[in-house]
Amino acid sequence: MQPFFKSPDARWALGCGDCVEWMEEIARKGFQFDCAFADPPYFLSNGGISVQSGRQVCVDKGDWDKSRGGEADAAFARRWLEALRRILKPSGTVWISGTHHNTFQTANALAGLGYKILNVVVWQKTNPPPNLSCRYFTHSAEFVIWARREAKTPHFFNYSLMRKLAGGKQMRDVWPLAAIGRWEKTFGKHPTQKPLSLLVRILLASTKEGDWVLDPFAGSCTTGIAARLLGRKFFGIDQSAAFLELGMKRFHEAERPAFRHKARRLVKDLQLLPSGAWEPTADA
Repeated sequence: MQPFFKSPDARWALGCGDCVEWMEEIARKGFQFDCAFADPPYFLSNGGISVQSGRQVCVDKGDWDKSRGGEADAAFARRWLEALRRILKPSGTVWISGTHHNTFQTANALAGLGYKILNVVVWQKTNPPPNLSCRYFTHSAEFVIWARREAKTPHFFNYSLMRKLAGGKQMRDVWPLAAIGRWEKTFGKHPTQKPLSLLVRILLASTKEGDWVLDPFAGSCTTGIAARLLGRKFFGIDQSAAFLELGMKRFHEAERPAFRHKARRLVKDLQLLPSGAWEPTADA
């Protein structure tokens, strides 16, 4: 299996195709990752409606986001998490985003496969779309499960930095963060794109500079952009070549000092970091 894209320094690469097949190939080669972030299908494309940029839109994102039924959806979660477990280091951790549509299936699969759930972080959206039906509460949060591969093997957690980012107090498991900004959609928008601020915090919390990060549902590669900015190495997988093309464009944009200055200005957690290798020295 050949990479779809590889950076000149070989620290950032993409693979196109089925993520389980890719992970099985990686396992055969004996390679392991320090951390993974996964944004799997939420299975909520059921003909519903939402609001986007002030307009009513259908929430159907594509066939890949449609439920195949409870048993099939649960089997899918177990299948990719089982493949992932083989290529995480014993101390490795995984973050998995979701809503009530898929989070409980994910948690059950993690428990059944021997992972240890460390936290369930609530991403509280500061700018959620309104609920059009007015028949229940506005959906304003997503959940991000943080789990370790092994129950008793210590994992990395940058407690001191998280405490610093929380103003000198222990950081809580509720993170008020805005959804993606216009500046993150220069080349178009993935239908489930996560904000850079979320991925920056996740990687700062659970990885060290030089660590290898995997995203098996890479989409437009926000995980990869955060990894590049923070000096982590990255491999992303997605079945859509079009989404990976978008991710490549974002990678090249992120190499420009002007983008890095903008990221530092607009992503709060980056403002508190000391200057490092990733920090730009001049405007493009």
